[in-house]
Amino acid sequence: QISLLIGFISVNNSPWTDYSAYSFFQIVTMCDLVMILFFYVMHIFRVYRKLTCVSWPLAEFLHYLIGTILLLIGSIVAAAKSYNITGLVAGATFGFLATILCVISMWSSYKVSCITQSTSK
Repeated sequence: QISLLIGFISVNNSPWTDYSAYSFFQIVTMCDLVMILFFYVMHIFRVYRKLTCVSWPLAEFLHYLIGTILLLIGSIVAAAKSYNITGLVAGATFGFLATILCVISMWSSYKVSCITQSTSK
């Protein structure tokens, strides 16, 4: 979350040359931040125990998968259109870092929810 937030702030406080590339990057980072906070709140208040009609491990896995792909695309576009402006390069760098961290989080989420359930049966 911190790397997403730093990437968003870096891009937001830099002079833009291509509005479509960086507005896409900002939208993707904010959507990822909101969805990560949503899943944290779901886990903190244990709402997933009351809503059993939703497969929460699958929902979390799909969230990370889609968010990671969109974040990777946004970071590639932001890096390609940065024109060596330091804030935009920093935003793209933190976007790539957040992509790597999302992949690790997706793997650990899958490993905890799916592999441990299949071995405990």
